[in-house]
Amino acid sequence: MKYVYLIFSNLKRKKLRTGLTLMSIMVAFLLFGYLAAIRQAFDAGVEVAGADRLIVRHKVSIIQLLPQSYEARIEQVDGVDNAVASTWFGGIYQERGNFFAQIPVVPEELFDMFPEYIVSDEQKAAWLATRTGALVGRGTMERFGWKLGDRIPINATIWRKKDGGTTWEFDIVAVYDGAEKGTDTSQFFFRYDYFDESRANGHGLVGWYTVRVSDPDRAAEVAAAIDAEFANSPQETKTEPEGAFIQGFANQIGNIAFIIISIMSAVFFTILLVAGNTMAYTVRERTSELAVLKAIGFTDRGVLGLVLGESLALTLVGGVLGLCLAMLLVSMGDPTDGSFPVFYMPASAVVVGCGLIVAMAFVAGILPALQAQRLQIADALRR
Repeated sequence: MKYVYLIFSNLKRKKLRTGLTLMSIMVAFLLFGYLAAIRQAFDAGVEVAGADRLIVRHKVSIIQLLPQSYEARIEQVDGVDNAVASTWFGGIYQERGNFFAQIPVVPEELFDMFPEYIVSDEQKAAWLATRTGALVGRGTMERFGWKLGDRIPINATIWRKKDGGTTWEFDIVAVYDGAEKGTDTSQFFFRYDYFDESRANGHGLVGWYTVRVSDPDRAAEVAAAIDAEFANSPQETKTEPEGAFIQGFANQIGNIAFIIISIMSAVFFTILLVAGNTMAYTVRERTSELAVLKAIGFTDRGVLGLVLGESLALTLVGGVLGLCLAMLLVSMGDPTDGSFPVFYMPASAVVVGCGLIVAMAFVAGILPALQAQRLQIADALRR
């Protein structure tokens, strides 16, 4: 701590260069924080997926449907506690950019399977009593400014009505919140009985089943048993953990994790070169001064620590400013105006960011610091 004043005095020697380097580091960590929030948005639901829940879908593709009669057969498999059917509706509200998931379900079964959806008893009762009723996540309610009692038209892209129309109208009678921060509150649930009675085709078919197993340790065994139950049938199944199923939806856009890591690797490599160049110039310009420090009693390790301290101070200030700015901007809300199911910077990203600050400081400063450590007093003073 006694060398802190000396460290910051050296950094202030070339204020413009130090300032530009600091801003570059700050922008890199700002981008890191923002991309971490975006990745969290694409992974929404994966982290809070139930360890005791499986998804049963058609073996060929998620767009292939399964008979509703499969539910009773699934529930008879040893180790299965309950099964709930869901179907992708794929409608549009007003314009194509207004995307959110709409899913017909059996209301009585939904809350037992998904305890992370928090709804008041009064609103649950209203949904059970309203044939055209809808349960909407808080995120989507706030995104469009909806309120309880609103009647919402959804234009179908897949499911036409019996009369040939494509506009389905729903009454918002219930709103759900998430029990955990990562819970997806962008979904729009409506009653399967209304959906099945009103659609023009596909009666008695569903998209997939969510299955709860009685013992999570037996999940793989139960999944194999379910698929064996429907082997060689016209609609064979593929059973997988809920987290893997949700991740599969995100991966339809692309390997988001790989894309983000690639971008950040390129950014940090570039900033690392900038910071390393700054430290190299700093040591080169102070060759005589470093020799004087050694002459008056500074050890080689002391000089090494001094240069590494300067590198750490530079990256620490820039990195912390960048992370703080990222948290501030992320807290201001989803930049897509609600298209992401969740949007926040996870605590793990802050921890990783702090680790990157230390790593960048060491890598950027170690070569200049070793150069300063090996400096010979006589040779340096003759320059």
